[in-house]
Amino acid sequence: MSEQTLNQILELFYILIGLQLLYTAYRVLKASTNSKKYGTALFWILLAILFIAGPYIPNVINGIFIIVMGILTLCKQVVIKNIIDVNEEQGNDGSQKYGNKLFIPAIVLAVAAIIVSNWTPLGGAIGLGVSSILGLLAAYIVIKPNGKYILYDSDRLTQQIGTVGILPQFLAALGVLFTVSGVGDVISKGISSFLPEGNHLIGAAAYVIGMVLFTMLMGNAFAAFTVITASIGIPFVIAQGGDPVIAGALAMTGGFCGTLLTPMAANFNTLPVALLEMKREFGVIKAQAPIALILILVHIGLMYVWAF
Repeated sequence: MSEQTLNQILELFYILIGLQLLYTAYRVLKASTNSKKYGTALFWILLAILFIAGPYIPNVINGIFIIVMGILTLCKQVVIKNIIDVNEEQGNDGSQKYGNKLFIPAIVLAVAAIIVSNWTPLGGAIGLGVSSILGLLAAYIVIKPNGKYILYDSDRLTQQIGTVGILPQFLAALGVLFTVSGVGDVISKGISSFLPEGNHLIGAAAYVIGMVLFTMLMGNAFAAFTVITASIGIPFVIAQGGDPVIAGALAMTGGFCGTLLTPMAANFNTLPVALLEMKREFGVIKAQAPIALILILVHIGLMYVWAF
């Protein structure tokens, strides 16, 4: 299967996502109160356009849309509006009625994703799309809900996740921009001006702490790894005799300590707050911080002992 065909299939799933976002905008506009509903609807409309027609719109226009979305978020104009949620009584009735059958859609989704990703030419991204549709069909067969409730629940989840749902995409793009623009070279030159060469402990500490800080900035250890390894890991650890396999592995897992400490890691630290409706915005990070700080020290020690 050609790459062009795969991209066309993937584009269909992006269009489906865009249509869901347009439905969310429609639900928001139907809200009875006017407070912030137009800003919220505009956010979802712009995001829907990016998913549906992004490749066919000039990049300047796409960039303007993203900036406007950022401004709407910064000004707190994006809120949850007009969702239809399941109350506690309905949830209890459903759990008693269907029992363990409720796990079937989740199992179908997971198994389908593994099969499509590993044993077909479609790949991981398309595999997620295919498995999501199969999971939805399984849920419909098991529960047999009114069709409109599928839209209602998709809208509810979209709004509860909110603006943080687009952070992973933006942060991945930011990592590419940092690499292409030569940020790693700038960091390397700055570090070399005061960091003594030949000191293995300081080199290991700089590598791990650099990964932690850059991961906190970008919200993604994978995006930080390329930049920090090129700027700190190679000249101050590997070039000084450090084992690249051990040092690289510990740097990556050390970066995950930064993931525990930043709201930029939306999937881990921000989405749970929104989905669980936690009162403390940074409650997840505060709970994780002590363990993260201990693990940072452990990583520095392990890299110093094992890599050299």
